[in-house]
Amino acid sequence: MARVIRVLLVDDDALVRAGLRLMLASASDIDVVGEAGDGDEVEALVDRHRPDLVLMDIRMPGVDGLEATRLLRARPDAPEIVMLTTFTTDGYVLRALRAGAAGFLLKHTRPERIIDAVRQAAAGEPVMSSEALGQLIGAVTSRPEPTAASGTPSAAEAARSLGLLGPREREVAVAVSHGRTNAEIAAALYMSVPTVKSHISHILAKLDLNNRVQIALLVHRAGPA
Repeated sequence: MARVIRVLLVDDDALVRAGLRLMLASASDIDVVGEAGDGDEVEALVDRHRPDLVLMDIRMPGVDGLEATRLLRARPDAPEIVMLTTFTTDGYVLRALRAGAAGFLLKHTRPERIIDAVRQAAAGEPVMSSEALGQLIGAVTSRPEPTAASGTPSAAEAARSLGLLGPREREVAVAVSHGRTNAEIAAALYMSVPTVKSHISHILAKLDLNNRVQIALLVHRAGPA
């Protein structure tokens, strides 16, 4: 029997939640287990429903998606979180990814893409398009060198972090930064998919990162080897 992905919807717009629920209901392997209109409701609903994934609005009037994401990702066995936003250039997106979100979707994304993205995120795969990832990387690399207080590693710090990885882990990290899926990395590097997953788990643990999007940002911050 196929696994059913349990999803929690968090958005202050009831019409957006209704639209998401309707489109996700067309997928037999996705079950919307709850809804919240503000970030302050999320932790209690996660405790109650144990979702695999949260679709989270960034801007909400009370506790916004950034703070809710930070709080959820600090918990053991935290669900995956995909942020919902209106613009790929939204400055909140980078902060959301650093808080531990697995990626983001535009609210006007095609229904079939949202369904595929839920499946990908639940499986630990990236959920942003290459165009969106390119905009994010451009935003990171075009900014002035960060200060220690900014919470963003400098190019030198990022390079030192990557130096902690073994050669194959480094190859996997670079492939992740190009937006490749586990299957694509496995084919390119002549590995099995379980081996790729194992390398990614080791990279996350060694570098104290939450997800593969943060791996990509770190690689691009470090710059060419």
